[in-house]
Amino acid sequence: MGVTVARGVIGGFGLVLVLAGIGLTAVGGPGAGLAAALTFFLPGLVILAAVILERTRYRSLHAERTGALHGPGGGEPTAPEPRFQPTGERFLDPTTHVAMRVWLDPATGERRYVPEG
Repeated sequence: MGVTVARGVIGGFGLVLVLAGIGLTAVGGPGAGLAAALTFFLPGLVILAAVILERTRYRSLHAERTGALHGPGGGEPTAPEPRFQPTGERFLDPTTHVAMRVWLDPATGERRYVPEG
């Protein structure tokens, strides 16, 4: 199952929970409203928020602005612009198993990931 399909299924489940909470509150009256909210509405709202917020994590500013999908693992294909400075942060790319160095633009906080060696 693709990430987009999974996100849609999980988001749909969250929406069903939210609507069930609203429906039960409307049908059950004030006494059932709190129970419906705690049982269905709030978990559904949390699921919807997680689906929406998850989409914005671990994406470059360019991908955020253009709506582009994430690129392949392995970091930037070319050296970063001169405004970027290398940091002491290094990690192993989980998809390519290549050692990566983090580069930072101190003015904006934008980060780039460049293969080492």
